[in-house]
Amino acid sequence: MVGRETRRYNASMSKSKHVSETPATQFLRRHKVEFGEHPYDYVDHGGTEESARQLGVDEHRVIKTLVMEDEHAKPLIVLMHGDRTVSTKNLARQTGAKRIEPCKPEVANRHSGFLVGGTSPFGTRKAMPVYVESSILDLDVIYLNGGRRGYLVSIDPKLLTGLLNAKSVQCASVD
Repeated sequence: MVGRETRRYNASMSKSKHVSETPATQFLRRHKVEFGEHPYDYVDHGGTEESARQLGVDEHRVIKTLVMEDEHAKPLIVLMHGDRTVSTKNLARQTGAKRIEPCKPEVANRHSGFLVGGTSPFGTRKAMPVYVESSILDLDVIYLNGGRRGYLVSIDPKLLTGLLNAKSVQCASVD
């Protein structure tokens, strides 16, 4: 990590308030992953735009954790830039599915163990395949949900492939 983002990442790690453990932070600690903690004031329907604004980071670096399912109702996780949407058609083509669509909130909660708006790819209730937009892996630091609403963690995105066995895909479209 180099430059201004590195300083912000390191400074925020040292200034962050203590946040109680979540299944996601327990997972990260168990795997000895260094991460920054970034609490913010959760706003209903504020999304990544609101969290990025409050934390003073580029929304492109704030990563959404989306629980989706294929035509057989098998769940999967997609990690996408906050300022992009998922082309489910492209995602289905790359994963070999006929169709992929977002889960209803209550179904996503049941699969992940997290409330929508607080879903983390780490420490999910069920093991699910994880797909990550390939350009996320090119960033030096990303911010993603730490397992509760109003709480992001910052990590090196290159860790996603090893920690989550995340497979790189190209399915982003501009909002």
